[in-house]
Parts: sequence; C-alpha cells; structure tokens
Amino acid sequence: MTNKNEISNKKELSLEHPEELLSVLKARFEKNMHRHKGLEWAKVQAKLDANTEKLWSLIEMERTGGEPDVVGYDEKKDEYIFCDCSAESPIGRRSVCYDREALEARKKHKPENSAMNMAVEMGIEVLTEEQYRALQKLERFDLKTSSWVQTPSDIRKLGGALFCDCRFGHVFLYHNGADSYYGARGFRGSLRV
Repeated sequence: MTNKNEISNKKELSLEHPEELLSVLKARFEKNMHRHKGLEWAKVQAKLDANTEKLWSLIEMERTGGEPDVVGYDEKKDEYIFCDCSAESPIGRRSVCYDREALEARKKHKPENSAMNMAVEMGIEVLTEEQYRALQKLERFDLKTSSWVQTPSDIRKLGGALFCDCRFGHVFLYHNGADSYYGARGFRGSLRV
C-alpha cells in the first residue's frame, strides 16, 4: 500500500511535462466537438492553468488508457467535467475487482488492485450508472468490454457490484460478485476541474 508522501512524490514527478498532456487534450477536444458542443478550449485551458493539481489526475487517466476528454460543464459550480472516452474500458485499469473489501476477501488468484482503490489513488471518481448512460448518449463505448460503476450500499453489503456495457445499441446494467475480475472489465472515471 502506498502512503500519501509516495503519492505526492509521484504527482510531482509526473508533472514534469504538463504541456505534452495539454497538447494531447486540446487535440482530442478539437477532434471530438460532439462531446462538448458550445464549449471553448481556451476556457478549459484557463481552468486547468488555475487548477494544476488536477493535471496529475488527467495524466494518470491518460497513462492508463482512458483518453480523457471534456464531456460537460456544470454552470452552478463553474466546473468542466472530464471523463474517460477510450473506445473500450481503459486497458490500464482492467482485471480489477470492485473495491478493497472485495480484494481482501479473495483467498486465491487476487487481482493486483480494485477499481475503487485505483480511482482514489488517481484522484478521480468511478462513474455512476447515470453518468455512464449520459456518456453513452455522446457516442457508443464498451462495445467489447465492460466497466464497473458505483454500486449502491445495499447491493454492496450483500457482496455484489454493478457494471455496464453497450451491446446491440443499448446500455446494459449487470451485477456480479464484487470480488470478480475479468480481462475485459475495467472502470471509467470522471474528474471535475
């Protein structure tokens, strides 16, 4: 388990070249205007410049294959919402069970990590079912993979967890044991800036 100082050091080391990430994010933003109609990159850039601590989380999202992009703007909170927009569940976040409790409960063949733990380490939130469905309205994702979504506590208390995917032009919500993990299941995250 990593401690806060190790995470802090990782954040500093990973931010050596933030201009590279900003260039990638800008190009993705401009290529996919259907995800954020009416929004301007200059305003997003200004928010990122004013919240440089969020860059580390975006670097982690990118590093793990999430291809983060802006998918909305919250006017009340004056925040841009980034979300993983990779075609399939981010490859660097697959083969994980749902949460730490599920990971610790596994006796054999433990995965390396859990979705909820990785999200905390990255400084992002695992998508809710509602967020996942909203993302799917922008374009279709997870046609071959699936992604864990936040699970209500009553389901989690009984040992279950929820995940979604898109098949046959529809978004499906499923359940599984929280300790299960598969090579084709990861998680998508969001970050507010």
